Amino acid sequence: MTDRVWQTLPIPAIILDANDRFAEVNSAAEMFLNLSSRATLNHPVWDVLMVDAPLEQGLERVRESESPLFINDVDVGTGERAPVPCNLQIAPMQDDSTQLLMLIAPREIAGRLGRSISVQSTARSAIGMAEMLAHEIKNPLAGIAGAAQLLSMSLSGDDLELTDLIVGETRRVVKLLEQVEQFGNVRPPNLSPVNIHDILERARKSAQLGFGAHMTMTESYDPSLPQTVGDADQLLQVFLNLLKNAAEAAGDTPGTIHLRTFYDTSLRIRRPGGHGGAPVPLQVEITDNGPGLPPDIAEAAFEPFVSGRENGTGLGLALVSKIIGEHGGWVTVKSVPGRTVFRISLPVARSGATGSPQKSKEA
Repeated sequence: MTDRVWQTLPIPAIILDANDRFAEVNSAAEMFLNLSSRATLNHPVWDVLMVDAPLEQGLERVRESESPLFINDVDVGTGERAPVPCNLQIAPMQDDSTQLLMLIAPREIAGRLGRSISVQSTARSAIGMAEMLAHEIKNPLAGIAGAAQLLSMSLSGDDLELTDLIVGETRRVVKLLEQVEQFGNVRPPNLSPVNIHDILERARKSAQLGFGAHMTMTESYDPSLPQTVGDADQLLQVFLNLLKNAAEAAGDTPGTIHLRTFYDTSLRIRRPGGHGGAPVPLQVEITDNGPGLPPDIAEAAFEPFVSGRENGTGLGLALVSKIIGEHGGWVTVKSVPGRTVFRISLPVARSGATGSPQKSKEA
């Protein structure tokens, strides 16, 4: 039982011996270090971990005081990966205080989870308000357009141009409101086991024949990935939306879009009530080399009506977030000039997986 709990821990965990050598690592630590437990055994921790803090003294203090040490916001890296901000927790082992337990919690994951909770909550509120306003505004707009058309029958010249302007602008606003209503009326997903690579390839081929014809698209797929559970049409809509954003960000300049899939067991979604955690190990990344998201909207990219493009409605990425959330997954973005990465995390399909998922809450 103890070994099962140790290997199931979703964050990297390391046990150090009295000489600060690796005594044991769990599965999450193997992935973080990109080394097997056998490769780390009996090696000094400082040969593998790079920590931007005087940690040797901290380990000595833990052994002397036999009390835990917490270190927040420290950069931790390895020879295989760049440093990432982490929180460290170090505690003496109960049966041998010379041995230490070190937990490494990447703040990147915590930040993504926190932002995802906020985005989904904000999106639900905004969608409800937008639907109500769209319904209420369309009726008076129809009356305004009708009145302008009646007035135009007895006008000419510059006055007629003004009534034509009123009619044209009211029709434009009605079309926008219809998009808002359509956004709120997306049906619940019809879930069944699907091959994520089949859907990605459909999206890629469609994009290259249309809006992405000027882009170079490359792929690196993990062929061993199991199926996910999802609505193929809705997931296709998500991937097409992200590919279109990448192509439009490049403008008329040829650019590159890279599609990647891989498996990551460290990501989980908390079920309602906070009991247990639903893994979302299937990862899809869509990366482009465009100018990136404007810094002032990067943190709110998935919220409704937030757009970095002139005349954009700000509903595309909000719809992506809504669909992925209803699939029991989440979506995040990292963006700097020259590199924007959208990452979608999805669950693995269980045998006989159909119907609507439980409403899940990320944490």
